[in-house]
Amino acid sequence: MSVAKSEWYFYIISNANRTLYAGITSNLAGRLEEHKKSAYPSGFTARYNFDRLVYFECQATQSDAAQRERKVKGWRRSRKIELILSMNPEWRDLSADWGVLLRLR
Repeated sequence: MSVAKSEWYFYIISNANRTLYAGITSNLAGRLEEHKKSAYPSGFTARYNFDRLVYFECQATQSDAAQRERKVKGWRRSRKIELILSMNPEWRDLSADWGVLLRLR
């Protein structure tokens, strides 16, 4: 019997002002849709119009994703920006290219 592999993601989203928000999820596409549609209107990301995925990493477990989130959240903003630039120098909305990016994993 084979067990389905569960993947978790550490991600960073941004807005027009390049404010950063980091989080984790097991459903990156679904979570991004929630952010973009302001599914939680009183939440931080809805209040500040976070609408673009600027960075993400696939992690093997929820624990790994949470550990990575804690680590990156402890960094200075300049180091977070370096991380984003390593994947996304134009600060594009990476979710606009789902097909291409998911094939790269």
